[in-house]
Amino acid sequence: MKNLTVRNMMAALVAVCALSVTACNTVEGVGEDTESVGRTIDDAAN
Repeated sequence: MKNLTVRNMMAALVAVCALSVTACNTVEGVGEDTESVGRTIDDAAN
């Protein structure tokens, strides 16, 4: 029974790590897109 609990905890930890990495990449991508839009607007204004 204890082995099953440890296995479940490890699976949950792996899932949380995978989601964290995915979330960081998504937020970084949004930041890059926003920066690109800002540059385009700035270039159009000049």
